[in-house]
Amino acid sequence: MSVETLSELPELPEPPALPELPDFPFSWRGDRLPDEIAALRAEPVKRVRTIAGDQAWLVSSHALCTQVLEDRRFSLKDTSAPGVPRQYALTIPPEVVNNMGNITGAGLRKAVLRAINPKADGLLEWMREYADELVDGLLAQGAPVDLRARFANPYAEALHCRILGIPLRDAARLAPSLDLAFMNSACPVSGAKLNWDRDMAYMVQRLDDPSTTGLMAEIAALRQDPEYAHLTDEMLATVGVTMFGAGVISTSAFLTMAVVSLIQHPEAWAELRADPNRIPAAVDELLRINLSIGDGLPRLALEDVTLGDVLVRKGELVLVLVEGANFDPEVFADPHRMDIDRANSVAHLSFGGGQHYCPATALGKKHTEIALETLLRRMPDLQLAVPVEQLVWRTGFMKRMPERLPIMW
Repeated sequence: MSVETLSELPELPEPPALPELPDFPFSWRGDRLPDEIAALRAEPVKRVRTIAGDQAWLVSSHALCTQVLEDRRFSLKDTSAPGVPRQYALTIPPEVVNNMGNITGAGLRKAVLRAINPKADGLLEWMREYADELVDGLLAQGAPVDLRARFANPYAEALHCRILGIPLRDAARLAPSLDLAFMNSACPVSGAKLNWDRDMAYMVQRLDDPSTTGLMAEIAALRQDPEYAHLTDEMLATVGVTMFGAGVISTSAFLTMAVVSLIQHPEAWAELRADPNRIPAAVDELLRINLSIGDGLPRLALEDVTLGDVLVRKGELVLVLVEGANFDPEVFADPHRMDIDRANSVAHLSFGGGQHYCPATALGKKHTEIALETLLRRMPDLQLAVPVEQLVWRTGFMKRMPERLPIMW
């Protein structure tokens, strides 16, 4: 049996009822590390109960998290297989879970990687111009404004519209879908299929629209190539739907949380304002302390594997706790201190690892670098317009984020 395919799951015995199992995720708040993390240092592989009510192994040390992400005996694709333990109900078709693997298998990886390269022709200049345009709007409106709704979200949405080659005006019809697509629910969400089908229909239309540019035009042209005759319009459209969804929600959430972190560390904001050349290094430290990943990265054991002192059985669910790894004192000295000059901040796991390391890493970092440079330059006295305790944190979602981020300057 290939280690990448779980052809036949074993009949696992019903796990005993263990009411004392801690529920995971621990907290939806993104302004502080959950209290439970400290206790996990003594038990880096611990059983928890997921939102779906299933048992899973929560892995929290940097070394063991890295092991899971790099070991092909732990599968992302098979977390969507029928009958396996789940984190939460799926809101997208099961075959889309391993989307980058699907893209690679369809021969589209090169096209996607070209599109998300921040060095693509004119992309950096556009990002700078659009960030300035958005700040113009904030300044014209006057404080206070919701930085997430008026800057982080539209900046991420516009970037991905440009990459995909779809009209910016259509972001307004695609972005609301993300509230369902990235929801963590114990039971199937009745509107999820309607949500997916609607966005797929839109992307199929873009394939046939001669005004379409960017990545969608490039993959539409593949339909004329006999080598890609096996690809259906639905398979091609999936690239657009998933890239817009995953790209927008990830870049917007991280940028929002990066600003939250800097507001909580005004000394770091002042240092970056004095020397913007330090922003790229600071972004890696912001990624390290970033709490926007609201759940664990899921993997299914394809065979029995020993993790630390624990034997994980074939067919069991493993969750990689990124915030546990990123605050591991064995790797990061004084991990709770934000240090924009930290020498090894790039060792964070916020982009995953192994074969599923995020291919949009460079783009995501550049997106935040340019946004922060623009805010520091145009709004040097930016601060929260409300006490941090008044921020309302989204619950039951794959990303931690405040519903609103009211700021003044």
